Amino acid sequence: MDDGDAYLAFQEGSRLLADGNAHAAVVALERARRLEPEKGSVRETLARAYYQSGRFEFAEREFRAALDLEPVNDYAHYGLGLCRLRVGDLTGARAHLRLAIVMRPDNDHYQHALDQAGA
Repeated sequence: MDDGDAYLAFQEGSRLLADGNAHAAVVALERARRLEPEKGSVRETLARAYYQSGRFEFAEREFRAALDLEPVNDYAHYGLGLCRLRVGDLTGARAHLRLAIVMRPDNDHYQHALDQAGA
């Protein structure tokens, strides 16, 4: 495995995601995940790409993988909360969104999502 290839795939996927091309980002980020499956940043960014492309089940799986690698990843808790909100699991959504807020109390997006979950 070549770490440089994984880094380039991650960079490309991140750029595509930032440019609003989530579907293309998924392709690059899946390649980065194959090369570096134990990188939390890769798993989180792939989860974001899945989420933005409407693949919520895949997004949830990757957010959970990111949390397995980095339990204090506030964005992964936020993303997982959004996924749970999408499927109507308000209790699960609130649990993860509250954790995200504890880690980053200054993040208005986290609080807004928690408000949507009926907290």
